[in-house]
Amino acid sequence: MATEDPGVEFSRMVRVRPAVPERVTIEADEGERAALAARFGVVGITSFSAELTFEPDGDAVDARGFLRAQLIQACAVSGDDFPVKVEEPLSLRFMREVRAVDPEEEAELPADEPDEIEFTGDSFDIGEAVAQSLGLAIDPYAEGPNADAVRREAGIAPEGEAEGPLAELLRGLKPT
Repeated sequence: MATEDPGVEFSRMVRVRPAVPERVTIEADEGERAALAARFGVVGITSFSAELTFEPDGDAVDARGFLRAQLIQACAVSGDDFPVKVEEPLSLRFMREVRAVDPEEEAELPADEPDEIEFTGDSFDIGEAVAQSLGLAIDPYAEGPNADAVRREAGIAPEGEAEGPLAELLRGLKPT
């Protein structure tokens, strides 16, 4: 591993020369987890790690593995904190910086291909790539165990089940 980037909450640099390692396990410490929790707008991150295997492919390096995290998140309905477990497969491809891309050009990103991440020099930041993957895996509208009870108390009907006088009138207008 190479020198970490001090401007990133969870930096783990991997050198591509002389040779990329076969396997890496990375884990965020308490300070890194607190900084990532602030970045992603969650109450806390109690654990965050990833296990990856690397496979060189010419000037590129493919990384595959899993990320695992335990979060404390506020319920989008009640505001109560509750634990959330995140387990996500990772499929990343680190590529040497290539050509400039025309911002007007449309690009299709097939879902079954790895995310491509460009790098310069002799190393790439696997920590930041995994952190970004965690950010994408977090449900911004996660609902805790008391969400339905809070909705009922507020008089909000479950989705698809309208209640009240207007709902009764609408049901009467629909053909049976």
